[in-house]
Amino acid sequence: MDETTPARIEYSQIATEHRELLDQVLDKWSLLVLDTLCESPRRFNELRRAIPTVTQKSLTVTLRRLERNGMVDRVVISTRPVAVEYRISDLGATLQDLIDALFGWATEHMPRVDRAREAFDGAAGDR
Repeated sequence: MDETTPARIEYSQIATEHRELLDQVLDKWSLLVLDTLCESPRRFNELRRAIPTVTQKSLTVTLRRLERNGMVDRVVISTRPVAVEYRISDLGATLQDLIDALFGWATEHMPRVDRAREAFDGAAGDR
């Protein structure tokens, strides 16, 4: 294969490094943080207000993990006092369409999921 031929990507199995990345990017808080930062850059407390159910510790861990994976940029703003702002990175912005698709899918199919859950829970009582 020469340098101009794109490498064939095998999707039949998810490699360990892919699973780890997907686990870190698609977890509960990461999706909400990424979606919020795609709207606009935010300071830490602005993110906490935008996602009121996240704890300070969970938000800190999530932001560090997203920064480590290149999805979020941490920018120190030289004001008095010094401020830190989180921004979606160029790499992180490539996830926006996927995140929108996941949220759209969930919204569209939630009634079916609810019916399936009710049927399962009803049948579970019969077991």
